[in-house]
Amino acid sequence: QVQLVESGGGLVQAGGSLRLSCAASGRTFSVYNMGWFRQAPGKAREFVAAISRSGTGTSYADSVKGRFTISRDNAKTTVYLQMNSLKPEETAVYFCAGDRSGVYKGGSYTLRDFSAWGQGTQVTVSS
Repeated sequence: QVQLVESGGGLVQAGGSLRLSCAASGRTFSVYNMGWFRQAPGKAREFVAAISRSGTGTSYADSVKGRFTISRDNAKTTVYLQMNSLKPEETAVYFCAGDRSGVYKGGSYTLRDFSAWGQGTQVTVSS
């Protein structure tokens, strides 16, 4: 099982941008489909984006389509989330997640689709 460590969170004004990174330990990173989730205070953790093992397949929550971009660098064992035009309601802890099932289904994902999780990084968007 890979170990995942997120970074890049912080405070940004509404309309601003942040790029989150998730560094994975271990040499098996390339067999994992990867995802990003977020959890706002008092709310359930929700799907944000996912990317296939090769990086050729990506999917997004409707709320972030056109503003967020997920990508990965298997040589660096890192997955990224570029977030543009951020909104105050997107203030949350952002989590990186890994799925070793080998099946990239596209579309939306649930927490149960992923077995490896990072500790999260806080993103705060001020109005």
